[in-house]
Amino acid sequence: MILLADGGSTKCDWILLGYEGEVIFKTRTEGLNPAIFDISLLEKRLKKNEELALHRDKIETVHFFGAGCGTSKPTEMLTRVFEDYFVNSDVVVREDMVAAVYAATAEPGIVCILGTGSNSCYFDGDEIKMTVESLGYVLMDEASGNFFGKRLIRDYYYKRMPPEVAAEFEKRFDLSADSIKENLYKKDNPNTYLASFAEFIFTSERNGYFYKIVTEGIQLFVENRVLCFPEAQNVPVHFIGSIAHFSEDIIRAAVWPYSLTVGNIVRRPIDGLIDYYRNEVIKKKVNQV
Repeated sequence: MILLADGGSTKCDWILLGYEGEVIFKTRTEGLNPAIFDISLLEKRLKKNEELALHRDKIETVHFFGAGCGTSKPTEMLTRVFEDYFVNSDVVVREDMVAAVYAATAEPGIVCILGTGSNSCYFDGDEIKMTVESLGYVLMDEASGNFFGKRLIRDYYYKRMPPEVAAEFEKRFDLSADSIKENLYKKDNPNTYLASFAEFIFTSERNGYFYKIVTEGIQLFVENRVLCFPEAQNVPVHFIGSIAHFSEDIIRAAVWPYSLTVGNIVRRPIDGLIDYYRNEVIKKKVNQV
């Protein structure tokens, strides 16, 4: 059986596939980003899930695609966590961009992630190429959840937020300076904390203020993370993640002046991973037998 996972800083989706590609179960854990969480927290979050605990001895292969898995040290740490827990499994840990590509396309294209963080790559049909390394939520992550969370908090404090929007924002969140500073500078996961504020935009009725800040964020992302690829005007640009899903009209408007073509917009890459593994992995095993 193959256990697939698509993980970010906020949440991680898991699917166990049987020998013929059938879905045995779907489940979710809290985020497992090894670049920002220590090993004890990763282990704790993994062990809390009852479905995984029930099947962990029967799983033969674990393929995990996650945020924070683009460099060797965090990837090796998370691999050890999985190998210790899924004791009978071969473990493969790769960055979330690989899952995004598998979910979006099998043809050449640019693939973008808009989630808690953001990123992009060029896929030539065989290999993934990164023109700009991601430096995370402090310096980059345009059009991500934490990007919009920071914008909302700043606008609220600088009194740039419309009064009626600010009143509703106050009802939803603890906006005291002490609380914000404690979460940002003393507690774990400040990027996830910031991203939690972005839900205010995408779970409320859209207004001119929301439209403006989302448009500005996506325009920055296109300028910095899409136009950096020489192939941008010759291949489709695919988008992965909930923010992309809820902002499709804004994305299409943002890319139009640059003569870019929007490809697939996929809300949850884990669904695309199922199709990929059914077509590419399980079928190959059957043919080999």
